[in-house]
Amino acid sequence: MMLYGIPNCNTVKKARDWLSAQGHAVPFHDFKKQGVTEALLREWLQQQPWEKLVNRAGTTWRQLPDEAKAAITGAEQAIALMLDKPSVIKRPVLVKDGRVTLGFDPDTYTSLFA
Repeated sequence: MMLYGIPNCNTVKKARDWLSAQGHAVPFHDFKKQGVTEALLREWLQQQPWEKLVNRAGTTWRQLPDEAKAAITGAEQAIALMLDKPSVIKRPVLVKDGRVTLGFDPDTYTSLFA
């Protein structure tokens, strides 16, 4: 089990706080410090579409030039972008029992840990 994200992200903070309050000690992988691998992204993309894994509502995406955004038309381009700018990945990513969950929702987390 692993929680992936960036520690100063508000959604990641909420997920970590919820996990802690529920008594779940989940290791944390910081994208900024520890990076992300192509193999890991490909593994996640087997369960989540690239359109959901790339956070197109976030600051990193919004700061990209329009040409760069337009160039992301499939998984390969999305992987290259996420490797170059890991902060564009939807956060947090929780991997539990092989299941990849994006974002934080208390109800979803409750069902995962039931």
